[in-house]
Amino acid sequence: MAAHLKKRVYEEFSKVVQIPHEEAPAKKLRLSKPSKSAALHIDLCKATNSTDALQYLLQFARKPVEAESVEGVVRILLEHYYKETDNSVRLKIASLLGLLSKTQGFSPDCIVDDALNTLSNEKSHQVLAQLFDTLLVIGTQLPESPAIRQRLIEMACKHLSDTYFGVRNKCLQLLGCLGLVDTPLTKDSEGLGTSLGGVRDVQSIISDYFGDQEPRVRTAALKAMLQLHERGMKIHEIIYEQACRLLSDDYEQVRSAAVQMVWVLSQLYPESIVPIPSSNEEIRLVDDAFGKISHMVSDGSWMVRVQATKTLGSMLQVSPHFLEQTLDKKLMSDLRRKRTAHERAKDLFASGEFSSGRKWADDAPKEKLDTNTVNLIASGACGAFVHGLEDEMFEVRIAAVEALCQLARSSASFAEKCLDFLVDMFNDEIEEVRLQSIHVLREISTHITLREDQLDTVLAVLEDSSRDIREALHELICYTNVSTKECVQLALLELLKNLNKYPTDRNSVWKCLKFMGSRHPTLVLPLVPELLSTHPYFDTPEPDMDDPAYIAVLVLVFNAAKSCPTMPALFSDHTFRHYAYLRDSLSHLVPPLRLPGTGLDLVDSRCGSGSVESAQLFLQQSLNRVSTIQNLEAPGAQDLLDFTIRDLRRLGELQTELAGAADFCATYLRCQLLLMKALQDKLWNMAVPLCLKQNVTATAAAQQILEETYKLEFLYSGLESRQVATIHHVRLQAKALQLILTARTRQGLDPLISSCEKFLQDIESFQRLFLTELPHLQDSFVDKLLELMPRLSSCKPVEMVKILQTTLRQSGLLHLRLPEQIHRATATVIEPTGESDNPLRFTTGLVVALDIDATLEHVQDPQNTVKVQVLYPDGQSHVIHPKPGDFRKPGPDRHRLITQVYLSHTAWTEPSQIEVRLLLAYSSSSASLSSPSLASKLGWSDSSDSLPPSEAAVEGTIPFSKSVKVYIMPKPARR
Repeated sequence: MAAHLKKRVYEEFSKVVQIPHEEAPAKKLRLSKPSKSAALHIDLCKATNSTDALQYLLQFARKPVEAESVEGVVRILLEHYYKETDNSVRLKIASLLGLLSKTQGFSPDCIVDDALNTLSNEKSHQVLAQLFDTLLVIGTQLPESPAIRQRLIEMACKHLSDTYFGVRNKCLQLLGCLGLVDTPLTKDSEGLGTSLGGVRDVQSIISDYFGDQEPRVRTAALKAMLQLHERGMKIHEIIYEQACRLLSDDYEQVRSAAVQMVWVLSQLYPESIVPIPSSNEEIRLVDDAFGKISHMVSDGSWMVRVQATKTLGSMLQVSPHFLEQTLDKKLMSDLRRKRTAHERAKDLFASGEFSSGRKWADDAPKEKLDTNTVNLIASGACGAFVHGLEDEMFEVRIAAVEALCQLARSSASFAEKCLDFLVDMFNDEIEEVRLQSIHVLREISTHITLREDQLDTVLAVLEDSSRDIREALHELICYTNVSTKECVQLALLELLKNLNKYPTDRNSVWKCLKFMGSRHPTLVLPLVPELLSTHPYFDTPEPDMDDPAYIAVLVLVFNAAKSCPTMPALFSDHTFRHYAYLRDSLSHLVPPLRLPGTGLDLVDSRCGSGSVESAQLFLQQSLNRVSTIQNLEAPGAQDLLDFTIRDLRRLGELQTELAGAADFCATYLRCQLLLMKALQDKLWNMAVPLCLKQNVTATAAAQQILEETYKLEFLYSGLESRQVATIHHVRLQAKALQLILTARTRQGLDPLISSCEKFLQDIESFQRLFLTELPHLQDSFVDKLLELMPRLSSCKPVEMVKILQTTLRQSGLLHLRLPEQIHRATATVIEPTGESDNPLRFTTGLVVALDIDATLEHVQDPQNTVKVQVLYPDGQSHVIHPKPGDFRKPGPDRHRLITQVYLSHTAWTEPSQIEVRLLLAYSSSSASLSSPSLASKLGWSDSSDSLPPSEAAVEGTIPFSKSVKVYIMPKPARR
């Protein structure tokens, strides 16, 4: 009963008060990282011996340290440094101090005093050397603190007398890197000791160690002086004599540094006059230095010989007679001291006609003088390049060839004199030397004309088995002048032999003969009747037009005829027909000719600069006309885009200079046209079941736009950030269209939610990558999306799709601004030609090698992006990644791919064709990282992992060459 009453009392007097729900403020979390200095202190305290401490320090060195933690870590390390007795641990601590000083965002000026204090109590020479290395790092990080630098220099000078060579090395290195550069004396610099006398002291201090007993210290002193020169200090001329003495040092590192020092001084004081020892003669310093470095070409160390030879190539101010002496092992008379007529007459008068006999031996012959003391150049330096070209080490021979090239390019007379030596190098046993010799002769070809005997030696290389050698020689012949018609005939015969022995050289030989004919029209003219087998009275048989050798002869003759108007009179009737055929099939090899009376009056349609400018103006006008598309109705706008795309593609075919820009604009407008057709009114005003066909068309259009945008981004080079942002804008529109079509056709909420989240990530990625370009995208689709971003991120997927649909249909065409220069990546497959009807036969289960030869134009990083695709008739596809060594670079923006593809398949009943083409691989993540706007925001600790998944995962390939069809026939294996 009592319980019942109690219950009733509670029921009568209790009431419920509903407190309005207030949203609790979100708690802010502060992520605190564990202190690196505390962790290091604990680890070092746990160490029971020096080995454990060293292990902890090695583990710590592998971990990154934030800038705000560096000072605390340095204090812990210094505290342990003073306690530690083991040299190896102190050495590691000194090394860590230097590494920590390089941390970005940390100024090491707060630890300078501590680092300098450690030097005063340190007894170990190895630790001292490491401490000076750390001080060098600290001084390098503080370029704006001359007072600190002065203290470091004084400390280095104090320890230069250390008995350990490593300490002296580091001190000299510090003086070279931090020594005060020669500046005019000012009031501000007086207190810091940066007077001119102080600058001279640095050089004199370093030069004192040129004679150190330790060769490594002598090397360090020379390198320190060179470091002063690199930093802008002018080295004093007095150093030249000391550097010359070091050229005869016993150690090759010293001699190598001395060669560099002598070269630097010869460039600083080329016209200074220096005396020749043991004589009264004086010569220019650059000539004297050239002679001394020439002497080093005969050094005992091949590394010194290589450096001396390379250095000779950069001494362009040397006198011509010194230069020519390097090609003759005998001393020329120009470089011997000659006595004047007055001196000879004076000696004759002083001697008298007869001896009086009063003085003993007054008519005895004069003392014989040593030839070396009266020469202007040491006899060991004579024929320096001859010694270099005959050296046993191929590295020296290559260096000599390159040095000859540099000197010959600046002196036409020297180029003619060294021609025989370069031609002789074509017979070298090392392929790399032969190839370099051909390249060098090609570079100096404007100064030389080959004689018949020289040409014979050059053409002998055409029998080389190396394809690179043969093609380099073909290019050399393209730009070489020959002296007689017999030389032209000899070159043609050897090239035809080359064509017969190596049929794959066909295009290279034809190109070579094209240039030879255009360079020597007067020499080809007397050979025309013999080359074309014509006769003044009798008809000769018509040659076969399928013969590559006959085509080679015609290419030579037709290119010579362009500059020789009398040559067509020697042609027969079938030659004119063959010209018309070759002009259509090989227009890049056969020039347009005016051939009167044959119905083939082909006038050269010269594309002057005016036509290029007018084509560029037409291109810009086309883009401006398209920008007014907003004012047109849908059918008219689509027609305008269609006509503009057609005009731009035709413009690209007519003007090769603007082909890349025209194709780029046409592809961009094609994307806009596809987008416009997909957003037609009748598709969006009807229910989904009533427009399934149009829905499928719109889906295909969205996918095609995405593919075209990847072509725009990765197939063209020279794009600026503005164009890349425009391409990504179109891609974003295509992804929005895909999302809308997905919402209209797919059932289920989960796929739609994930698609919406992915699209929001795409918008954020666009904003992050192209933040600097957003002001140029006013009133565009992405600009409106960024304004609606808070609403999009909080609304439901269905509402988000409606917003996207409205925004997408209201967005207009974004105007495209062209960069100055834009090129399309192209590939031309030379081999296989696809013309052969004879199938490649191989046994099933085995492989057959197919040679691939292709020319690549304007391809960035071909070693990583170019792939070969093979398509089989049954639908199988193989993608092969060529080796990096298969790529050559014959010129700027041009690459050559020469590789082999291995084919294999099951047995077939009859031959069939496979397709071979080249693909360009791309990855959107690498493109995003290469964006300049993103690169400026990524720190050292950021990585591509922070990119949104949609931007980090898109990879694909783009076909950028025509497919070549090859017949193959896998035969069944015999049993």
